[in-house]
Formats: sequence, structure tokens, C-alpha cells
Amino acid sequence: MAFVRMPGSIQADEVLVTANMAATNHSDQSVQIAGKILYITEDLALLEKQLAGEKLPWDDARPLMGNISTDELTPGWVCYYYDETLARFCLVGLRGNKVQKDAIKGGGFGVIVSGISKGCGSSRETAPYSELKSGVRLVIAKSIEKIYKQNAQNIGLLTSTDFGLIPRIEAGESIPMSEFTKGLDAISASIVECGGLFAYNRARMAGETTPPMIETPSRPMTLCEKILAKKVVADAKLGTLGAVAVKPGDAFFARTDVRFSHEYVTPMADSLFVAEMGKDAKVNDPDSVWAFRDHLTFLDLVMPKAHRDMGLKEQAEELATVQESFTKKHKIKLYGEVRRDDKLVGSEAICHNKVIEEIALPGDLVCGTDSHTCMAGALGCFAFGVGSTDMANAWYTKDVRVTVPETARFNLSGAMKSGVCAKDVMLFILSQEFFKSGQGIGKVLEFGGAGITTMSLDERATLTNMAVEAGGFTGIIEADEVIVDYLVTQRGLSADDVRARIVKADPGAVYCATFEIDLSAIDPMVATPGDPRNGVKLSDLRAASGGNDVKIDIAYGGSCTGGKKTDMDMYARVLSAALAKGLKVKDGVHLYIQFGSQDIRRYAEKKGYLDVFTKAGAELVDPSCGACIKAGPGVSDSPDQVTVSAINRNFPGRSGPGKVYLASPLVVAASAVLGRIVSPEELF
Repeated sequence: MAFVRMPGSIQADEVLVTANMAATNHSDQSVQIAGKILYITEDLALLEKQLAGEKLPWDDARPLMGNISTDELTPGWVCYYYDETLARFCLVGLRGNKVQKDAIKGGGFGVIVSGISKGCGSSRETAPYSELKSGVRLVIAKSIEKIYKQNAQNIGLLTSTDFGLIPRIEAGESIPMSEFTKGLDAISASIVECGGLFAYNRARMAGETTPPMIETPSRPMTLCEKILAKKVVADAKLGTLGAVAVKPGDAFFARTDVRFSHEYVTPMADSLFVAEMGKDAKVNDPDSVWAFRDHLTFLDLVMPKAHRDMGLKEQAEELATVQESFTKKHKIKLYGEVRRDDKLVGSEAICHNKVIEEIALPGDLVCGTDSHTCMAGALGCFAFGVGSTDMANAWYTKDVRVTVPETARFNLSGAMKSGVCAKDVMLFILSQEFFKSGQGIGKVLEFGGAGITTMSLDERATLTNMAVEAGGFTGIIEADEVIVDYLVTQRGLSADDVRARIVKADPGAVYCATFEIDLSAIDPMVATPGDPRNGVKLSDLRAASGGNDVKIDIAYGGSCTGGKKTDMDMYARVLSAALAKGLKVKDGVHLYIQFGSQDIRRYAEKKGYLDVFTKAGAELVDPSCGACIKAGPGVSDSPDQVTVSAINRNFPGRSGPGKVYLASPLVVAASAVLGRIVSPEELF
């Protein structure tokens, strides 16, 4: 694989900042950070001492914990709250189980310091919000993930990657606001100075600040740059859109085509919407807004007694109730629960699957309150995740703020060998040092080349879906006749109309990095527990596991990533081969196959797969995010359990306390039959 960095590109650690300031623009002000500094160290004993009250001196040689996900900051069950209660549970999901309820809020901490990729994973704004409301005013990390950083800016939480600030803070120095705005685009800097997005918008409406005009001259543009250039809000009052060109670093408000949210986030966004816009405020163009009841549909089946005793069952149910009221009030389409034979069976769809099936189109700008919104980039649209504040603002304005990202280009050539699929390709890509080191943070992953043309839409969607696991802004693939045929067949659209929407990158477009990927050289891959970037060849897994087979307790085939039609083809292929050899799911192993949408379930039924799955011993689950977010069948309930899963991320605690290995649908099904993580070739 070749890698080329173009001159003048932005380094991955040039991500900063926000401040908790008054709603006026005073860039010359200083900030004095009160409270202790909490160093989240790899040495958990040192972390425990700090939580007990001991002050740790700064030592730049001391290893800091990296890849702290939003699941660790606010685990899924904590997100049933959407108010200041979140502060009581800040970091309770951190690996090692050293942080208990109220430990951060009651610890007197004003600064939290950690390693690379702070805030990776889900787009949940609850994560930085819990830190802010627990008294933390500044987060310092070696690198900060894009969505987490933007959410922090939106709510007024300072962030920085400058470790030189630490001795200055320890010395009691007031830090100039310019330290938290350097390296930022003009809009982001203004949001920081104003103390958050809503405060910025009030200043903007009062004429106290004005977004800069985009004056970039004509230039060759990447796929995402061309889409964004058409969506620039040139004049909000006149409603005019478009710019001659845009370049990385340009900042503006962009007009959305699709806005969607799910029940985990809608209530918090609604409360912000009402608080900032007034109870009579209306959603702008509700026909381009959608809502999904897709995350917690099966929560009641797996909620621990301890959580029930805390009243979390009722708290979680309230999320769906508030969302339904919101959609009725604003006449927004809600994809809700589904009943079969008068019995609740699941959701209509996981949001990302339905956005592809019915909503997004090539050339669209799509924003959703979920990090895997980028999955829709498989249709050739610019799709990305946002937090509650961004969505609340977008409901009112129909716009979302964007800083044009750099794009990394992936030229795929050759054809995948038998037993290899797009999931293996993505796990291979994620395992490269460019992403493991955090250099991919905030970048667009643009996939192209002859190898892409051999992939179905579903396989392409696996690539774009998991772009966010690289810390990327989004993933995107230029639409072609595969997409045209899909939209004509799936939605009955005119082929010519679809072709007219296709956006293509310009010859000569500039990429910050270029990767050449020979698909024929990729072997089946597995990501070991803890991070999707922990990819190893399946053939090397035994060596990586101390020379032993990795025996499993759970095999999970589902989620937006692993519950598509092509994934069903793969599960059926393996399980049919097993049945032909007189084999079924191994005793003691649970295989769950969960559909991404009811449309996908109907496809599997029509193909005869439901019978194959059932005969092989699989447990079928209707659509919902489910086990992927520790909210449905397939979660582990013991640290000793081992899962092999087709989901997109395996951060600690994400799918229960057990260990989660990520793998392709082929590997998941084969492993379920043999009881250990194996290549599907052992059954073919």
C-alpha cells in the first residue's frame, strides 16, 4: 500500500478548542481554569489515587490513556438522561472500572488530560456535556476526534491539544483566549469566543458577528468539495446558495437536504430547540426531516436489574415518548415500532439502512445525530454525524456549519479473493498507522478505482459506514450505474433523473493522502477487542492470542454495518454449507442474526434464508440497533464472554462487559458453527 502526503496539508493534531465565555466576542479575554487536573493515565493505580484526592504532578513521560470513546465517557444507559444528571455519571464507563458515580463531579477537577483520539466513537453530545456539567472547563488530549470536538465547541467546553498549557495552568496563569482559537476557521473561533453555537447565533442575528464570505477561486475539487460548494449558504436572508469553489479550511453554513435524529438524541435536541428558539418555534421544512425509533426497541429484554432499580426503564421509555410528541407537533415522519400478529417485533429500520433505502440521493447533504450517518456516502452524497446542538440549530435554520475537510483518496484495484469482503477491506485500512496514530481524524475517506466497481451498494456502504471508525469526517463513493440501478429498482426513480444528480471529482483534485489498495492481497481480518483499529490477519489471530484458538460464546450478525441484504447473502452462504455437512451452530454458542430493516427481513424471507437460519440454529432478531449499543439480544453479561461480531466498533463496554472481536459476516457465521473464530474457508 502506497501512501503520499500532499504538501501544505493540515496535520491531524491541529484540532483545538472551545471556551465557556460570555455571549460576546472578546478574543482578547483570558481564561483562568480553576480546579485540579485529572490525568487519565494508563496506570490505573495512579488514576485511582487522583480520584481519591491525591494531586499528581505533570510528567510528560507518563503514559496517558488513548482512544477514550464516548461510550466510556457516557455509556449507553447514561444517555437515557438528557439533563445535568449526566454529570453524575461522567466517565463511569472508563476501562478498568475505577471511575464511580459522582467521582468527576465531586472531585473538583477543572481539567482532564488524556492521550490520542479523545472522544472516538458515537456522536453523542452527552459525553462532553457530562464533563462540562461536572465542573470540567478544559479537555486536553494528544488528538481530538472531529464530532466530539465540534460538540464541545457547541456547548462551550474548552479543548486543546497543546500540552504546553498544563504547566501554565498549574502555575495559576490566565490563558489568553487566542490559545483556544489558534488554528481554527473564523466561524469555529467565533463560536469558541461566544461560548457556544447558540450564543454565536444570537450574536450573528444581532449583527455582532458575520460569517466570512467564501471567495475561493475556481479550482479542481474533490467529490465532497464539489457537493459542499453547491450547498454554501451565500446569503441567508435571500436564500441564495452556492460558491464558485471551496477548499480545505473554508468555513460556512451549508444547506441540508436531509436531517434526521433517533430517540437517543431527539429529546435533548428538542429541549435545546425550545430553550433557545421558544416553545412556539417551528421546524424549518419538516418534509426534509425524519425521526427514528431504532436504538432502544429491545432494551427491556436486556436491561440489568440494577438499572431497573435505578428507574432507568422509565427514563429510557420517556425518550421514545418525547420523540413521538416532537414529531407529532412538527408533523415530522417517524419510522417507529412494528407489530406482527399484534405483537411488537422491532423497529421499521435502523436509521442508516432506511436513509439509503428511501431518503438520500446522490449529491445530497445529509446530517444525522449519529456518527454512522456517513454510511449514506455510498450513494454519492455528503453525509455526516452531528450532535444535539447542531441538530437543534439545523431544525430552525435548515443549515449546518461545515469546515471543509481534507480528503484522503483510496484507489482500490483488483478483486477480493474468496472468503474476503468489504468488512475485511475496511479492517485492513483501519489497521494502518495513518489511522492508528490519529492522522485520519477529520478527514474525508473517498473510495474509488476499478475495485469499487466490483462491489455492490451494500458492500460499499460497509466502507463508508466505518469511515468514522478511522476518526474520519465521512466516507464517500462516486455514484455510478450500480447506484442508478439500485435507486430505480428500490424506489422506482427515473434513471436519467438519478444520473443527473451524480457528482464527480474533478481531474487534478488535491488529496492530503493517497492510498493504493490491491484488493486481491487482502486476507480475512479480525479486529481484536478494544478498538476497530486493532486489525490483524485472521491467520495471525492464533499467534496474537498466545497460540490458542479464540473460543466464542456469542456470534452477532447485525447492525447497520452487518445487517444488510448482501450480509444476509453471506450468512446464508456459510450456514447452508454447514447444513450440507450436517453441522449447526455449536452447542453453547448463540448466533444472532438481526436485520437492518423490515425491507431486508422481507428480502431474506423471499430468498428462503429464514428457514436456513432457523435450521442452522440461529436466533432471528427484527430491526433495531440492539446489541451494537448494549440494548438488545446479543449483548454479553459477563467479562468472561467472548463475542465475534459484524458490528462496526468494539470499544470497551460497547456491547456488554465481554470481549468483542470484529469480523466479516462470513467469519461470524463460520465461527458460530465451529465455536471458535475461524475463516469461512474451513466450511467451504
